[in-house]
Amino acid sequence: MDEQPVDERRPGGGAAPGDDMGRSLDRRAELSEFLRSRRARLKPEDVGLPDYGRHRRVPGLRREELAQLAGVSVAYYTRLEQGNGRNVSGEVLDAIARALRLTDAEQAHLTHLAKPKQHRKKSSARQQRVRGSLSRLLDTMDGVPAYVSGRRAEILAWNRMAAAVFGDWSELQPQERNWARLVFLKPEYRELFVEWDQKASDIVSYLRMDAGCHPDDPRLSALVGELSVKSQEFRRLWATHDVKEKSHGVKRLHHPLVGEMSLSFETFALPDDAEQSVVVYHAEPGSASAEALRLLASWGTDATRAGTSVPGKQ
Repeated sequence: MDEQPVDERRPGGGAAPGDDMGRSLDRRAELSEFLRSRRARLKPEDVGLPDYGRHRRVPGLRREELAQLAGVSVAYYTRLEQGNGRNVSGEVLDAIARALRLTDAEQAHLTHLAKPKQHRKKSSARQQRVRGSLSRLLDTMDGVPAYVSGRRAEILAWNRMAAAVFGDWSELQPQERNWARLVFLKPEYRELFVEWDQKASDIVSYLRMDAGCHPDDPRLSALVGELSVKSQEFRRLWATHDVKEKSHGVKRLHHPLVGEMSLSFETFALPDDAEQSVVVYHAEPGSASAEALRLLASWGTDATRAGTSVPGKQ
């Protein structure tokens, strides 16, 4: 018999928006809903199974079909999908990941949810600090925007060019220096990112990855609760259970002073702190985007004081 679909009107399919503010995320519910969401996106024909579509009440594979593909009993898989991953082996998780065709990031997320590492609550709540030498390194990167990103999509440090491109974050309260809050709650960032939908999806995917590693983090849960209350788009994206690790790519920006820019970015995880990463943007040499960066660099702090349309200004 097909199970009932998850209610995606609620963040993650679980508690109603705002119910989880200030509390830890429910790891068992996260595991259950993640497996359901990955199973729902696969069709029988995707994995070589016959499709008896007229008899299906929910999209995607049935539990019985997924268990067959993974080589485990239906009862065993059902217990796992109900959030009971306490005694599951790495081999079984690998088999389920293959059956669900998970990406590397999704497989890592599944492992974090099913077999969580023990984190001290104090470590989740501690203030993130950037090494002084790293801050000085950012300052020497004079021609490219660069910043340090930490847990919960927090912006921890940045250089002059990052302020010129993305806004003067020093004028924001520390708790507001957060990519999720900026993207979903600040209208000027919707104008800054040409492909805003992709930026929003990326941010939520990063937060989901973080939540899998640190489900006991009350500050992360409070952030998710706040955004779920204030942004319908965040609620919708959070309910997809998509996960992604920060890497590299291209962002198209529409800057209020220099117009459209196409900037490539690279993400470098710190070897001594996997929870912090340096993100550096650059433009193709000789391009219009490179000239736009040069203009912003020549204006210096004036680029963030030129008017209220610059992101981050009130």
